[in-house]
Amino acid sequence: MTRIYISGPMTGIVDHNFPAFKAEADRLREQGYEVVNPADLNTPGTPWEVCLRVDIKALCDCDVLVLLPGWQNSAGANLEVHIAHRLKIEIQYARDFE
Repeated sequence: MTRIYISGPMTGIVDHNFPAFKAEADRLREQGYEVVNPADLNTPGTPWEVCLRVDIKALCDCDVLVLLPGWQNSAGANLEVHIAHRLKIEIQYARDFE
């Protein structure tokens, strides 16, 4: 089964953009994919650097990185894209991935 990691902006967005992450995770799960949603991986209030360590470990076990709108403005998402590129993890935009 294809395992998908969702990446996108969180910092500075209302509710850390969790509703967008949840909606995308639900959409992908309905299509039969196994989804890693970083919004579910960390306890709110955990320092950014600690969250990113957890998130990157999870990303490394995925087959596809799916990007939410606005990912370009996120330091964490940019790092995740760089890592995915180097590890030859497929990278797709959420709006294009079916």
